[in-house]
This record gives sequence, C-alpha cells and structure tokens, in this order.
Amino acid sequence: MKKFLIIGVLASLLFACETKQRYTQQSAEIETIKSIIGNYVNGEWDAYQSHYADSAKIYFNVTEAHPSTIQQIIAQQKMELEPLSSYTMDRENEAIEMVVDDKGETWVNYWGLWKGTMASTGKTYETPIHITAQFVNGKIVKEFGYWNNAPIQLDAMALQMAAEKEAEEIPK
Repeated sequence: MKKFLIIGVLASLLFACETKQRYTQQSAEIETIKSIIGNYVNGEWDAYQSHYADSAKIYFNVTEAHPSTIQQIIAQQKMELEPLSSYTMDRENEAIEMVVDDKGETWVNYWGLWKGTMASTGKTYETPIHITAQFVNGKIVKEFGYWNNAPIQLDAMALQMAAEKEAEEIPK
C-alpha cells in the first residue's frame, strides 16, 4: 500500500511538470512584436499589417467599446507622424515578455520609449508606451496600447492656433 502511495505521488508530480510554460522572454510571438516595432519605425506599413488577423480588434488609448481595425490604426499613425521630422523607438531599453494566462490565451507585453522631433519647432518628445497583444495561430487578434501623447497634441494645437491667428491678421 505504501508503494502505491509513493508511486501515485511521484506520478502526479511528473504530470504536474508537463504543464505549458506560462512566461518567457523568447518566442515566435515576441519576435513578431519586435518586427512590428521595426516595421513602424521604418514605415513598412504592409509588413506591419501582415502580423494582424483580418478581424483583429485594436484599442490604442481607448476602451473596448471603441475598437479600431489595423487599417484604421495605420491611417491614424501615418497622420500623427506627418508633423515629425524624425521618430524612433529606443530598442536598447525595451522590455518584452510572453505569458499564457489562466484561460490558455497567449499575450505578449511590450514596454518601450518612443522618441520624436516636431519638424516645425525642433522640439523633441519622449513618451513611454505599453502594448499588450493577444496571439492566435501566430497572428494578433486583439491589442491594447497605452501612452500619453497629450504633450505633442497640445503643442500641435498651439501651433495650429498661432497659424490661424496669423492668417486672420494678414490684410486682404
């Protein structure tokens, strides 16, 4: 009886060790996120889009009530980058991890620092960002992104208001 008990305990320990790894810093999904960051920095929008499922729902600085498609995100990003003379991501200090949650869903988390320079003023900006993406069959199906772009938006609005005021003051 004692032997059966010991064998049962050893067998349960053996099966418990066969669970899927829940956390890693090396995976195909992590490499996909690294590629997406590179695609963004290089303006490789077709390659960027190829990493997303056709039905992917993206939530950049919005709640789940307001998802965007990858095509809408790319259009928005292009528009936001227009007034910049340069932009990049600090690739040396980024942090990326993959987790498999209790539901068995695969998520990759990214923390990084975006840097950009406004063309009209030469002012530089540094913005910490966090992105988390859910993968299914190697493609992103859901993604959340959070960062504070208020400093750039406020400066852009101030420039626009100054340009409008100057246009009003010019005699016709």
